[in-house]
Amino acid sequence: MEFYIPTETGEFLAFCAAAAAALIGFIMLFAPRLTFRAAGIGVAEGRRGGLAEARSTMGGMHLGLGLGAILLAQPMVYLAVGAAFALAVFGRILSMMSDNGATLFNWTALAIQSTLAFLPLAYVFGLI
Repeated sequence: MEFYIPTETGEFLAFCAAAAAALIGFIMLFAPRLTFRAAGIGVAEGRRGGLAEARSTMGGMHLGLGLGAILLAQPMVYLAVGAAFALAVFGRILSMMSDNGATLFNWTALAIQSTLAFLPLAYVFGLI
């Protein structure tokens, strides 16, 4: 089985979004404290459940979804990547409105997640 790198622009951009999801997941899986520190999130001393949550839910899910999309290179898998990031965007907007979370970090993360949602969705729906 050969490793497939798309040559069509739209599919390549969706591929890049999947690769970014995998990279985010890889970092969260193997360096959750560093990621939490960058996000301004603390883990209570003596309670390591937050680290397990970061490694599994935030790290493993992103890594698995991104690698799955890269390896399968199918429009419906790219749709799953785009939908996942679109719902993450919705959750971030909801938090910014409901939890008074309009910080610089949240605005930056919103822009990144919006881009990572748009690229695969635009490819799947034929916009690029």
